[in-house]
Amino acid sequence: MAKTMNPLQFIQQVRAEVAKVVWPNRREVLLTTGMVFVMATLTAIFFFFVDLLIRTGLQGVLGMFG
Repeated sequence: MAKTMNPLQFIQQVRAEVAKVVWPNRREVLLTTGMVFVMATLTAIFFFFVDLLIRTGLQGVLGMFG
């Protein structure tokens, strides 16, 4: 069974854990946000070309039998 906890004790423990968190500074946030946008763009470009390649191949195969 779960042990019941005093709400005041729970809040104190939560505050103690939050105090241990290392928050990123502004530079780190901007850098990681920029990297997310770069990787998302590169992924979109990659899948665009994969889709183009598959579409061209399928059109070629279907064109031979159509």
